[in-house]
Amino acid sequence: MNNHDFTTLSVADGTEMDAYIALPGEDRSYPGILLFQEAFGVNHHIRNVAERLCNEGYAVIAPDLFHRTGKRIELAYTNFSSAMPHIKALTKEGLKLDVQAAYNWLQQHPTVTHEKIGSIGFCMGGRVSFLANATSPLSAAVSYYGGGLDTLVNEASDLHGTHLFFWGGKDTHIPQEKIDIIVNAVKAAGKDYINTVISYADHGFNCDERPAYHPLAAKEAWAMTLAFFANRLK
Repeated sequence: MNNHDFTTLSVADGTEMDAYIALPGEDRSYPGILLFQEAFGVNHHIRNVAERLCNEGYAVIAPDLFHRTGKRIELAYTNFSSAMPHIKALTKEGLKLDVQAAYNWLQQHPTVTHEKIGSIGFCMGGRVSFLANATSPLSAAVSYYGGGLDTLVNEASDLHGTHLFFWGGKDTHIPQEKIDIIVNAVKAAGKDYINTVISYADHGFNCDERPAYHPLAAKEAWAMTLAFFANRLK
């Protein structure tokens, strides 16, 4: 297969899941990163994030989390209503199996440094990145404006790697009370974390294909993300 293409993984519940792969070309070992999509699919933006991480020297896999309700669904950012049925069909159990399948793919790949795996997710994927950190022995995990993270307080005590949170201070989808719920749970569990609220950014600030894109916030969060991964995975 090409170093930048979709591959198909078998999931433990008998389903098949496509995943976008971005592998550095040189013949040596690389840390691995699980990349989790927004509510709009493994779209151009998510594939672009995969390429950016790949260019930094990471082997990246971005699984298609909607695979049980449709294959490789990509939706316009203006079309959230079409995403809702797919989001509602997601279950914690199913997502854990999807994470495991993607994690196993990295573990089995000959060019991946198996003990150096991280995760990153945006929006819906921010929640999945937290779930991944709780279910797999990750060295580092990042959640950008993860909606619904407050529902995962019971997973906080299972976190493996340090967790880095990014939030937009202008994000009306995720009020401060919900941020406090998850961060306080991680703190109470005695787990390492970094909590970053960018006061001038809105939900989706990292995505240059969304109206909420904030170039400065995106650059600053990305620089911190790369430093965070380099410190823990390289």
